[in-house]
Amino acid sequence: MKSTFLPTTRTKAIVINALFIALTLVATALINIRLPIMGNGGLIHLGNVPLFVAAMIYGKKTGAIAGAFGMGLSDVISGWAIWSPFTFIIVGAIGFVVGLISEKVPGNRYLVNTLAVILALIIKIVGYYFAEVILYGNWIQPFGSIPGNVMQIVIAGIIVVPLVGRIKKQIAK
Repeated sequence: MKSTFLPTTRTKAIVINALFIALTLVATALINIRLPIMGNGGLIHLGNVPLFVAAMIYGKKTGAIAGAFGMGLSDVISGWAIWSPFTFIIVGAIGFVVGLISEKVPGNRYLVNTLAVILALIIKIVGYYFAEVILYGNWIQPFGSIPGNVMQIVIAGIIVVPLVGRIKKQIAK
């Protein structure tokens, strides 16, 4: 007997986007360490892990959606709501750029994805630096948050870059 439910490409995209929004939200909100001594207090979290997986496997749209909504919602529910508009833009841009590079740049996937992580790091540092300048009106204080931002991206890159090829192979099966 044939199933009457035939998943469409659009349905699959909605489900994948929702899944990665949820994974990014949970990994950001629940798997984190608050840093009381750096800059604004800062946060080291694992939200960039599902974000990078989404972007490197499913591309720029899913990466942007997962980052913007997953981390933006995390800010709203975890007491960092003032950061949410900045996070939405900055992390959405990170997801988009990582996905774009992973989709379009030819060559060794390990090196291409490492390049994507490096660009994500630059976007995160520059984006949050200026967000802190806007929020706090201080050009010096944001430098204190840079080490935490670097740790977030580097840790996620170390976890995701070696695994993403294997994940893609499993999904293709």
